Amino acid sequence: MGWPDVAGDTALTIKVPEADPLVRAGFPAHVTVLYPFLHESRTAGPVHRELLELFRSYDPFDLTFCEFGRYPGVLFLAPQPVDPIRALTKELTGRWPEAVPYRGLFGEGLDPHLTIANHEGPDTWERAYDALEAQCAPALPVTSRVETVHLIVRDGEQWRDHTAYRLGDGV
Repeated sequence: MGWPDVAGDTALTIKVPEADPLVRAGFPAHVTVLYPFLHESRTAGPVHRELLELFRSYDPFDLTFCEFGRYPGVLFLAPQPVDPIRALTKELTGRWPEAVPYRGLFGEGLDPHLTIANHEGPDTWERAYDALEAQCAPALPVTSRVETVHLIVRDGEQWRDHTAYRLGDGV
């Protein structure tokens, strides 16, 4: 199943460059805070100012990844703690209720996660991900300091960085 991404879609993500060497999914390591957010045409002006204010009200935090998890066809790392990510998602969806996590495809959404691989088919993913876990396990734990949340935009072909929002007062 492909995602129904269209040009102008946005997402709010936490980059985790420390985990990039482990990722086989074809995109940089990240944890999604909210996908999709608002269409790009709505993210300037008042929305931008609200996002600046919202993210400044949260202190930077550390995430540690030491456990694998799986959804059908997906191998991921579970971040700890999850509460700061969930708090951000809850506040964002409270302010913009039209931004339904994962377009409602997974009910209330998915638990915060960092996708390692999502390309195996239904007949091969368990075996393939057993091997990939064994290969990646020696690199764990991975810890990342979260100081920014990134607004990314789909340009029709790929995702690109748009705006980085600092957490806390930025000092």
